[in-house]
Amino acid sequence: MLFKSNKEIGNSSLGIAIAYFTCNGYVTSIPLNDTQDYDLIVEKDGKIYRVQVKGTSFKTKYGVFQVALKSSGGTKGKFYKTVSDTNVELLFVVTKDLTKYLIPNDVIKNKYTLNLGKEYDKYLL
Repeated sequence: MLFKSNKEIGNSSLGIAIAYFTCNGYVTSIPLNDTQDYDLIVEKDGKIYRVQVKGTSFKTKYGVFQVALKSSGGTKGKFYKTVSDTNVELLFVVTKDLTKYLIPNDVIKNKYTLNLGKEYDKYLL
């Protein structure tokens, strides 16, 4: 997949996440604005999960995809939070090659970036 900008990465990743959850039997809800910590609310079997969606096309020098856990925005692109600072239960990550991960937020120990190495293979979709 070709990403020309971070905005395209975000929009494509959100669309892929919506498709994944919907196709796998989740009721999927999209918030009306972007001031909350989550990008989606999903519900299955009576359980509700807040989901933050991230995408990445960046690989480390070791050939491992790395995803930024921080969020930035506004007119100056100022950093304002990281996944660890939020009240989300799940992190949905899409890589440039369309590999998808669904990672529980409570297993994420890093604050700013996450290298998607073998330790995260159990979260592959």
